[in-house]
Amino acid sequence: MSTATREETLGFQTEVKQLLHLMIHSLYSNREIFLRELISNGADACDKLRYAALDNDALYEGDSELRIEIEHDSEAGTVTVRDNGIGMNRDEVIENLGTIARSGTAEFLKQLTGEQQKDARLIGQFGVGFYSSFIVADEVTVRTRKAGTPVEEGVEWHSRGEGEFTVADAELARHGTEIVLHLKEDAQEFADDFRLKSLVRKYSDHIEVPVRMPKVESDRDDEGKPIEGTERTVWETVNEATALWVRPKSEISDDEYKAFYKHVAHDFSDPLTWSHNKVEGKLEYTSLLYVPGRAPFDLYERDGARGVKLYVQRVFIMDDAEQFLPLYLRFIKGVLDTRELSLNVSRELLQQDPKVEKIKSALTKRALDMLKKLAKDKEAYQTFWNTFGSVLKEGPAEDFANREKIAELLRFSTTHTDSATQDQSLADYIERMKEGQQKIYYIVADGFNAVKNSPHLEIFRKKGIEVLLLSDRIDEWLMSHLTEFDGKSFVDVAKGELDLGEIEGEEEKKAQEETAKAKEELVKRVKEALGDEVQDVKVTHRLTDSPACVVLPEHEMGFQMRRIMEAAGQKLPEVKPILELNPEHGLVARLEAAEGEGFGDLARVLLDQAIIAEGGQLDDPAAYVKRLNALLSA
Repeated sequence: MSTATREETLGFQTEVKQLLHLMIHSLYSNREIFLRELISNGADACDKLRYAALDNDALYEGDSELRIEIEHDSEAGTVTVRDNGIGMNRDEVIENLGTIARSGTAEFLKQLTGEQQKDARLIGQFGVGFYSSFIVADEVTVRTRKAGTPVEEGVEWHSRGEGEFTVADAELARHGTEIVLHLKEDAQEFADDFRLKSLVRKYSDHIEVPVRMPKVESDRDDEGKPIEGTERTVWETVNEATALWVRPKSEISDDEYKAFYKHVAHDFSDPLTWSHNKVEGKLEYTSLLYVPGRAPFDLYERDGARGVKLYVQRVFIMDDAEQFLPLYLRFIKGVLDTRELSLNVSRELLQQDPKVEKIKSALTKRALDMLKKLAKDKEAYQTFWNTFGSVLKEGPAEDFANREKIAELLRFSTTHTDSATQDQSLADYIERMKEGQQKIYYIVADGFNAVKNSPHLEIFRKKGIEVLLLSDRIDEWLMSHLTEFDGKSFVDVAKGELDLGEIEGEEEKKAQEETAKAKEELVKRVKEALGDEVQDVKVTHRLTDSPACVVLPEHEMGFQMRRIMEAAGQKLPEVKPILELNPEHGLVARLEAAEGEGFGDLARVLLDQAIIAEGGQLDDPAAYVKRLNALLSA
């Protein structure tokens, strides 16, 4: 029994009000998820106390047998879930139960559509932790005391989920957290022993912390019948309560692996795949890595929480041990349990321990091998790529040692399909290379339509040479670090001289040289007319339908990367493009015949059009329009 001494009423954060309203008023078909949420929170609290007690075992307060207990009262219509974990102080209660804190609920709410049925299904996938209590309860009371604090510093939190909650001081003899759910009229089914036990076994059998429920036992006579008057209540462990990752793989079902993923990743959809390995020898550790089926809301926050759960000899150390996987694999979830590190390990020690680097290297290869195996299932891998492909593209720049392995896993759009779907591998590309082709050709632009319709592709389409079509913001940065694959170098078709190698015959090359010589006077005139607006002017054989295109020097930063960096406030040195003219085009023939001011205007129109075709911006759009109108009306 708690004694309240100081009480205040506070309002929920706006996002929490919105969420609670949705949970309370939605017709919800999968209510049972509330129990898995509360058990997972309790297990995390026990893990945190176990870690904190490594330095100060007085935090156990004489009760080191960590556990979660579930009781129900059918007459009162209540379910109670308690743990003897780390507990919370008053400030933590207000932060964790009254605001979004780090629960991700704010991002979750952005996904809501306003359509009750769809939103209810989304809650079932996401779970949203403690707040799921209000799916089944119209009133919730939380009593908690942080381990190691005086008994009078307990806290009692209470709410009906209607916009406000009360927080009061309470004298609590035991540390940890107790949550009492006052069930709604239509949720009384959960105040049932069999129903609760079945939910524990369904969702939380893999939790290492024992989940206990009371049961009545009696002494028995010689015939095995209960002896009246000997009844007593004992606590029965309902779940397996064995760390799943230490069990032999042959004894673990797929459903158990999936259930454990949902616990460890705080996700509520199934993983795409997993890899469970025990390593013995110079390094001894067990790892269980998962590839999620969907992206977390903070995937592109490079400073966000990431990494595996770290255990040392089955003792929990930290939730997000980011030191064991590179940043480009930040979507990987799972558990690492090792004997190689000391129990008093800290983040600083992790950063300095050479064993960490060895384990990181091994886990990285394991994760990449897991993805390679997943790639054999094209449909499943496409789901992975659509979700995490942009993150994996960070790999070649960050992990030189595994660059070739990462390259095997990359997927691209190409002119082979002309589809925006990135589903072609580099191995696919090489298999389709034309006879005599020695290079892998690619082009980068902002947006798929821009890259698919680039003038630079005209000669490649004519000759049936496949080109990778890159339109993600990260693509140019990726290609600056991915210089070759399977012995074949990459070539940006929008930079430098175009060399198709053996694909072009000697007669074709000779004809190009003769054309260039014949147009020397035209090139000279265009150079003089454009002055310092261009670096150079040339005739080209890379165009078949367009009159002109702009090209950058081979080692210059591309147009896409320049725009991204300039948008980020970076000042870059000016780079003048090379204008290439198609000598077979009617507009170029008209340019050659023009004289005086008309020649200069037409030359500038061709340059401006070429810049626009590359997705560039004109310094003086109005002047371009004026020149174009004058030419059209001539």
